[in-house]
Amino acid sequence: MGIYLNPGNRGFWQSIRSEIYVDKTGLIAKTNQYLNTEQQYICVSRPRRFGKSMALKMLAAYYSRGCDSGELFAGYKIAQDKTFEEYLNQYDVICLNMQQFLIEADLGNVTEYLEQEVLRELRKEYADILEREGRGLAAALRDIFVETDRQFIFLIDEWDCVMRERQESEDLQKQYLDFLRNLLKDQPYVALAYMTGILPVKKYGQHSALNMFWEYSMTDQFDFEEYTGFTEEEVKELCRRYEMDFAKVSDWYDGYRFRRFRHIYNPRSVVAAMKSSVFSNYWTATETYEALKLYMDMDFDGLKADIVQMLGGERVRINTLSFQNDMRNFRTKDDVLTLLIHIGYLGYDAETKEAFIPNKEIRGEFENAMSVSGWPEVMRVLKASDKLVEDTLNGDEESVARGLDRAHSEVASILTYNDENSLGCAIGLAYYSARKDYKLIREMPAGKGFADVVFLPLPHTDRPALVVELKYDKSADAAIGQIKDRQYMQVFDGYCGEILLVGINYNSEDKDKPHSCVIERIEKQ
Repeated sequence: MGIYLNPGNRGFWQSIRSEIYVDKTGLIAKTNQYLNTEQQYICVSRPRRFGKSMALKMLAAYYSRGCDSGELFAGYKIAQDKTFEEYLNQYDVICLNMQQFLIEADLGNVTEYLEQEVLRELRKEYADILEREGRGLAAALRDIFVETDRQFIFLIDEWDCVMRERQESEDLQKQYLDFLRNLLKDQPYVALAYMTGILPVKKYGQHSALNMFWEYSMTDQFDFEEYTGFTEEEVKELCRRYEMDFAKVSDWYDGYRFRRFRHIYNPRSVVAAMKSSVFSNYWTATETYEALKLYMDMDFDGLKADIVQMLGGERVRINTLSFQNDMRNFRTKDDVLTLLIHIGYLGYDAETKEAFIPNKEIRGEFENAMSVSGWPEVMRVLKASDKLVEDTLNGDEESVARGLDRAHSEVASILTYNDENSLGCAIGLAYYSARKDYKLIREMPAGKGFADVVFLPLPHTDRPALVVELKYDKSADAAIGQIKDRQYMQVFDGYCGEILLVGINYNSEDKDKPHSCVIERIEKQ
């Protein structure tokens, strides 16, 4: 066993010995399915701290020739798969962490240093075949294949670090991509190539060196969804084991959406919360908010409005296809938002093509970035939202109307009222702090239609439920009437306690007091 050639199973052994290990060995059945097929080139991109390196350690333990990993996998999902015994420890594995080579190599000599290090280990294992010096890594691997008929599995971690950390060095990037293409593409010794990084591969500038890879990214993980983070069932099981409130865990760390798995959790944050029994910003604490601030402050038309809409609980439709898959070339606001999806600051729904802020942890990071940036008007609205919530719960209609007037005047330069939908976005922002005690749902099916905004109290908060109906150039009384006429309160079937009906109207003709509010309080038995 070596560092690069057949690294063995120690990394996986450490993983399963950890206090919390969630069984993701089903991923191996997927990679077995793609061995020596047209789909054998796999690039899985995810945000940092989403288990990419742990997955590579698991794959290395399973495939590496020269070690016996059968007992390590006993009792885990893959042991029940029909392919388990067939491929267990049957391949030479070359495991590369590109971050290491980028740090240790002289500038510009990353690929030379990589070849030197890997060839040193190959010569020890295949001394009789690799007697002649001077050949490159690809040539050496071809010789081994010809003489032994042995294929290799390539596991490459942080594959995109050259692109992310050497953004100005286009020559180095092109050299690196050419090296990977020559090493992997159409080579008979490749049984599987599994790369991980933060960004997808296919559009780095005009250079399509790695177009043989199938991409699984945060915009669509396809059949790798289950292995992207923790699933809802996995988190529920951890909550039972550690006696944690699942509703709070969901509020803090849920929010990443895919086609089949609609609730994917940030794994690092869930593990940290379970171990400490404290809810906090664990994932975002590993990196300064300056990274997010840099992209939020980019001067693209409509970017600020989209971010404000998402802070207000809305989703925004974006085009992810124009993104060049790097951190340098941005042409539109959609490119910036797509990057934020890939690095984990936004969730994305591939079916509706909408982006959104996924959870409480990430909302806190947006707040941190705005507090030191050019967003003072938005911060004033957020800080005033505590009082607006309390005024609403106290039934103070005049104070609520005045609070909404002030909130509107603050964000008028960013958000323009022109219908009830835009009004709903602003209301969501004005009631921002309600998320501490409530789950806000826009356009919730209820009775004979859709309630504009429903505030569902989180467990153990002892807060009343709220139904908010919005009107534009009509009246607050008409809003209350619609709640009753269309029986929106049916959404609370099974709920016992106080419910506030809140009708809000915006009068575009009244420049001094544009908002009006009516609040009714009922008791549901």
